[in-house]
Amino acid sequence: MSNRTDTSPSAADASPAADASPAAGGTLEAFNEEPAATLRARLLACLGVDRWADDVLAGRPYAARAAVFEAADRAARRLDDGELASALAGHPRIGERASAPQHDAELSAREQAGVDPADTEVRAALAAGNTAYEERFDRVFLIRAAGRSAHEILAELRRRLGNGDEAERTETVDQLREIALLRLESVL
Repeated sequence: MSNRTDTSPSAADASPAADASPAAGGTLEAFNEEPAATLRARLLACLGVDRWADDVLAGRPYAARAAVFEAADRAARRLDDGELASALAGHPRIGERASAPQHDAELSAREQAGVDPADTEVRAALAAGNTAYEERFDRVFLIRAAGRSAHEILAELRRRLGNGDEAERTETVDQLREIALLRLESVL
C-alpha cells in the first residue's frame, strides 16, 4: 500500500518525526528519490530485517515524514522467529562494545552512551545479567538504551528476567521497533 495520495495534514505531521529539516538526517524528498538499493542498506542498519526494509521501501513515495514512521512502526511490530534472530544479530550485548562485523559500532556506542565503561560494579552486574538472560531466553538481551542510564538498563534487565517466554519475546520485538524508529531519524 502506497502513501502517494495521502496529502492531508494529520496530528502526526506535528510530531518531531514530521520535521523535514536536514539536521534530522535528510529530507523526505531525498528519502523518496534515493536509489532503492542504497536506501535499503541504510534501512537495514536501522533494523536488520529484509521484509521490514522492503515494506518501508514499498510505500515510497511518502507524502509526509510521519507516514514513513507509521509504515516503519507498523512493519516492525510483527517479526517472525527468523526475523527476530536476524535483527538481534546486529546488536552487541548491553554494556559491551560492538565486536562483530554485523554490529554497527558507531550506532551502538552512541545508543549505549549511558553505560559508563569505568563503572566496574555496573559492568559486572550487566555481564552477570546478560549471562542469566541468555541462559533463560537463549538470545541476547536487547533494550533501547538511548536515553537510559546504566542503572535503568540494569533494573529493566532484572525485571525482564522474570518475564515468561512470550511476554519477553513481545518486549524484545517492541525494543527492536523503538531502536529502529530512533535510527530511522538519521536516515530521514
